[in-house]
Amino acid sequence: MGRKVLYTNTARLFTRFKLSKSDGTYIKELNKLQKVDLLILDDFGLQAFDNHAREILMDVIDDRYNKFSTIVSSQIPVSVWYDIIGEGTIADAILDRIVNSSHRIDLKGESLRKGILKTES
Repeated sequence: MGRKVLYTNTARLFTRFKLSKSDGTYIKELNKLQKVDLLILDDFGLQAFDNHAREILMDVIDDRYNKFSTIVSSQIPVSVWYDIIGEGTIADAILDRIVNSSHRIDLKGESLRKGILKTES
């Protein structure tokens, strides 16, 4: 369909961006995400965010807000995201951009990964 998509583990993306800050390529990395029509952030919120992760998430979400699509996949309930992100003002700003302009899909049932694993009998 001609759309550019990036699927990434959220923690790995943050690690890549943290490294880019130290080598001076942070803005270049952010600009790469501007060329992606759909960004999929998987395993969002499995670890509490530190100051760097919060800043990176704010930059990524703010740059994409109302311009490009972003899917946030998490096993953590949205009601807990505020605490995981931390730093009230920044969490408010991030969640305002994510939650208020989103379509939310709650999945129920067993993990599909269970069907992939084969057990020996």
